[in-house]
Parts: sequence; C-alpha cells; structure tokens
Amino acid sequence: MAKMKKSSTRIDMTAMCDVSFLLLTFFVLTSTAKTPEVHPVDLPNSTKETKIPTTDIVTLTVDEEKVYFGLSGKDDKIDVLERMGKEYNIEFTKEEIEKFTTMENFGVDIRELKQLLAKPVGELMKPENHLKGIPYKDSLNNQLSAWVKHSRESTWKRKEDFVKVAIKGNAEEKFGTVNEVVQILQKQRQNRFYLVTGLRDSDF
Repeated sequence: MAKMKKSSTRIDMTAMCDVSFLLLTFFVLTSTAKTPEVHPVDLPNSTKETKIPTTDIVTLTVDEEKVYFGLSGKDDKIDVLERMGKEYNIEFTKEEIEKFTTMENFGVDIRELKQLLAKPVGELMKPENHLKGIPYKDSLNNQLSAWVKHSRESTWKRKEDFVKVAIKGNAEEKFGTVNEVVQILQKQRQNRFYLVTGLRDSDF
C-alpha cells in the first residue's frame, strides 16, 4: 500500500506583514494630533443610556461657575472661528486656525485666544491656560451666546441642519450656573439639548 505524501503546513506571512506595515505607516502619517479635553469633569450618574451624536454638536462643559466650549468637526471649527473673528474684529492666521481645529475645547475670552494658540500643545493643558472660562454673565460681553449663535448659523447655512447641544456639568456644580447656560440657549430657541451623565453601576 502506497504512503500518502505529507503536505507542508508552513504559510509565508511576508506579504501580509508588508501590507500591515504599510497600512500602519499610512495611518500614522495621515492622522492629526488632537489635544485632550482641557477641563475634564466628574459627571453625575444616571440610569438612562442615550447615545450622544458625534457630529454637528456643541459641548458646553460647566465647572466652578466657568464654561468651556467645544465644537465637533474641523470645517465647523474653522467657519465658526472666522465668524467670531469678524464679530470681534480679530484676524486669525492659517497656523492659528489649524491649531484651533485640533483643540477639543477651550475656555478663554476670545481676545486672549491668540495668546493661547501661540503656546505649545503641552502648555495648553496647564490649568493656568484654561481656567478663566468663556464670558457669559455680562450681557454686553456674552461670548458664550455668540459662540452658540455662530455655531447654529454655520451648521444651518452650510448643511441645512440644526446643531445639537450637550451640557457636561460637574456633579458638584451649582444649579444656578447650569440654569444660566440653559437660559442662554433658550433665548436662541435652542430648547433641546443633551445632559451628559455617567452610567450608574449595579451598586447604586
């Protein structure tokens, strides 16, 4: 009886390794560095789980009576920054605009934004560079209202869509501050918004 010929089980992985390496190189070279959120907060917990949109959304972070502004989408950030620049008569350079698009959020007076953008990325994360918050209490200098207004107008004119708004408040934040932010939104007929919370665990 003739013996069956053994077949080799060795697989040549060279081609697959080359493709994986090329893909990894491509993603590393084409990705854009993004700065983390400048002011993370401890969110209150909730039992309800609702997915928040990731596009066309403004995120207002509230902590210690200060408000930080974040906007999704590179093109959205560019358009809104240019609109704010026109309103406050500030001209941003291409480099400043590009750096602004990498910021997750910020919390300074727009008249101090150029100084903030001039700092290295590592400096942006230092507390002294983002603790002031965006002015919103002075009716003559309510920049938070202006950022929200231009975000809404930009999204509607460019995409014919409504911008969504999410409020991230620290669990220990006073209701009065959050209420002031809600009133600013309601004055612009932005009556629907997300309240960002953490998810309660089973021990609650």
